[in-house]
Amino acid sequence: METHVLDRPPEGAGADWTIPQNWAAYTAEDHATWDRLFARQSKLLPGRASDAFLRGLDVLRLSKPGIPDFEELSERLMKLTGWQVVAVPGLVPDHVFYEHLANRRFVAGNFIRRPDQLDYLQEPDVFHDVFGHVPMLADPVFADYVVAWGEGGLRSMRYNAIHRLARLYWYTVEFGLIEEDGRLKIYGSGIVSSKGESLFALDDPSPNRLGFDLARVMRTEYRIDDYQQNYFVIPSFEDLLRVTVETDFAPLYAELAALPDISIAEILPGDRVITRGTQDYARSRAAG
Repeated sequence: METHVLDRPPEGAGADWTIPQNWAAYTAEDHATWDRLFARQSKLLPGRASDAFLRGLDVLRLSKPGIPDFEELSERLMKLTGWQVVAVPGLVPDHVFYEHLANRRFVAGNFIRRPDQLDYLQEPDVFHDVFGHVPMLADPVFADYVVAWGEGGLRSMRYNAIHRLARLYWYTVEFGLIEEDGRLKIYGSGIVSSKGESLFALDDPSPNRLGFDLARVMRTEYRIDDYQQNYFVIPSFEDLLRVTVETDFAPLYAELAALPDISIAEILPGDRVITRGTQDYARSRAAG
């Protein structure tokens, strides 16, 4: 969700930046990489991931082996929440991203990481995009939240507030935690698709785990190249959807423009602190 290097779709892409998935072009190694990642995360996540995510995993169990065929996947997803998955050549411009989400189209890269990249890949691939995001899009409430966020993203462009909505997306859709049955669980795609962060987000003493507050989240900086040092915890997906659709964002943007950003790992006096982190991980990374 940053300024895109291209101002028009690349060759072979449609006006909306979509491309054919070309499922038949995947190699046996590609499918084996997906299967290995799928098996690893599916084994790790019960008891850690939200119930909605675990229920949604069933939508990925299709008739073909390996990487899901977007056409078949979209057919199943459409019946549940009206969403579909479309392939894109990589990251797309902000307005394109918002437009797709507002119209229940989730954009996914059609490439998969190499076998030697199982644990980290900077650019999101088909495993992050599909395994990480699609199960949650099978949940009606969360699916509506992502639509509302996409619609809000389109409006944010009029207020020079794209970065505010990017932070909301980052700390919910990508790296969100939820309280379920008296326990913290993960639902953000960047966590559930990563073995390391699935463990770190819940078990490591280093990060802060704070109660979700919309304005606070939209002031909070983040980094894309390491584990998070602040995780924000929602009480329910219904509450997340409600605060998103009931908030008048225009005056909120104006209010936030007069306030300083909040740095990564900072705790404010008004925060609901669920876990105060040691920040040992961040210090060890800085020292190394």
